Amino acid sequence: MIEVLAKLGRGPVFLAGEVLECVITFTNPLSASSTSASSEMLAWASAQIHCQFHTSENRVALPPSDGSKHDVQAENETVFVPNRGERGQCILSTPPKILFCDLRLDPGESKSYSYCETLPVDGPPSFRGQSVKYVYKLTIGCQRVNSPIKLLRVPFRVLVLQGLKDYEFPQDEAVAPSNPFLEEEEGLKKDSRLADLATELLMVATSRRSLHLYNISNTRGKVGTFCIFKTVYKIGEDVIGTFNFSEGDIPCLQFSVSLQTEESIQEEFQRRRGQPVSYTTHARHQEACLHTAQSSFSLPIPLSSTPGFTTNIVSLKWRLHFEFVTSGDSTGTSLVRGSQSEAIMWTGVEQMEVDTFSWDLPIKVLPTNPILASYVSQFSSTNSITI
Repeated sequence: MIEVLAKLGRGPVFLAGEVLECVITFTNPLSASSTSASSEMLAWASAQIHCQFHTSENRVALPPSDGSKHDVQAENETVFVPNRGERGQCILSTPPKILFCDLRLDPGESKSYSYCETLPVDGPPSFRGQSVKYVYKLTIGCQRVNSPIKLLRVPFRVLVLQGLKDYEFPQDEAVAPSNPFLEEEEGLKKDSRLADLATELLMVATSRRSLHLYNISNTRGKVGTFCIFKTVYKIGEDVIGTFNFSEGDIPCLQFSVSLQTEESIQEEFQRRRGQPVSYTTHARHQEACLHTAQSSFSLPIPLSSTPGFTTNIVSLKWRLHFEFVTSGDSTGTSLVRGSQSEAIMWTGVEQMEVDTFSWDLPIKVLPTNPILASYVSQFSSTNSITI
């Protein structure tokens, strides 16, 4: 028996273009019955990263895949197929890397191997939507002689920031950003610079603030104004906006604001022509605002959500969806005096004519630092199997 343990050193979230590093440890556990003849042998081990693409058959029409299916593992087969037995299509994979050949482990002995691979920058981000899914996994394949291949899969999350692949790093190390207190290898140095560059680009893109004012009105007149200071955010930030109803001609009884994603399939891949777009609500604020001059809301963008992106099959966009309930008769919103002779009691009207309307404001949501996103990731940094 051999225990195989795979551990992602920095966490399970990465930025496309970064170097994924995983330490794989092979251990022959020491037991009470172990003897010098209890050595274990592995013929080989290999590792590879791939992205698996899943679709909803009743929403997405895909052309048939050219790749052959490998659902059955023959006893003597030595072909390493990391997505063997998985649903969907493998749309992206890195070259496989051999960790070792002919490994012998004595009882209680362990050996560790380091796997490093740069994540492709032209791939899609990790995404679990209503119509499609993009799932990234690191697969380690091991095999004993004359035994089937055993696969250890390590799922992880990939964030994509547009524009990074077009950036050229300075050739002069003197002007390249670096940490003078650390001695880094060349690959790790470039990886660190990529993360620093991404953080800087995100900071510049999301720190710009300017006043955006929108008039809220329906067919009968002005309801109020809406104010927001920026429309570009990172996941993990709060979307904050304010309302001013004091300048409105039409009383607003209630409003709601929903933070939503819009998942749409490209026309050539739609199962049915004109099929509806899928919406997902991530946060919502609702408030009764009759006789309220000003109000505000704060909606958090979950760190576990996917930033906006577009591929040849699907597009994901973010928006604020507003719904307003206004009075159909401005005189109907006043208080009514009670009929008691000794005391005066004011009550609201029992029935009121209302109008409703909605409005959508597109916003842009970008990735964040992958280390920050790792804190809320559903994936574990450590996975193991026993062979």
